[in-house]
Amino acid sequence: MGIPPVLAKALKPVVLVCGHYGVGKTNLSMNLIMDLASTGHQVTAIDLDIVNPYFRTTEQRALLEAAGVRLVAPQYADAGTSLDIPSLPGSIGPALEAATSEAPVVVDVGGDDVGATALGRYASETSEASLCSIGVLNRFRNLVQDPRDALQNLREIEAASRLRISSLVSNAHLKQATDERAVLEGYEYAREVADLAGLPLVAVAVPEWLKVSGIPAELLYPVRQYVKTPWE
Repeated sequence: MGIPPVLAKALKPVVLVCGHYGVGKTNLSMNLIMDLASTGHQVTAIDLDIVNPYFRTTEQRALLEAAGVRLVAPQYADAGTSLDIPSLPGSIGPALEAATSEAPVVVDVGGDDVGATALGRYASETSEASLCSIGVLNRFRNLVQDPRDALQNLREIEAASRLRISSLVSNAHLKQATDERAVLEGYEYAREVADLAGLPLVAVAVPEWLKVSGIPAELLYPVRQYVKTPWE
């Protein structure tokens, strides 16, 4: 397990994880955060999911703090994960400015352009040289199953955040029904989106329990399921 080499090379001191609602941004963020922390990095996790936050990084507070991760979250995040209150703590800006390769910051960005709007507030506090913005793709998510729709979604996120997406990650899954075929379909879909966008595909997320062939080993990212529904 661990971050695959192509994705690791693409990471910067500030890592933004964005994409369409429900593509799995929070679970991918959690894997990045925990994997970075496990290799000795002093990680700060920022929960910037303040619009329709059905799943959010803050739900994993106990796990993050046990791993030595500093969590920066909206004031009302712990009161209820479905609260849609655009309250941002003043510590976000300084955390972004203080990020280094040894002490990276991973930001779980809200979905779509609406969720990414909050990020635009901090665009002037970060430089493109010190950050990477990862667009998460899920072949099976409604409204973006057509690669052209996925590209349009990415462009809308860029316009709202005033930051360019620098790389893509395929995160195709069907929960526990995920199989090799689903991952491979997601990989081909992500490659098409990458070609349309002119961006590199830096990882293919695969459930840690699933073996997949037909995808370059340097792209495979075995991920744990941190984000779960109440009935799981």
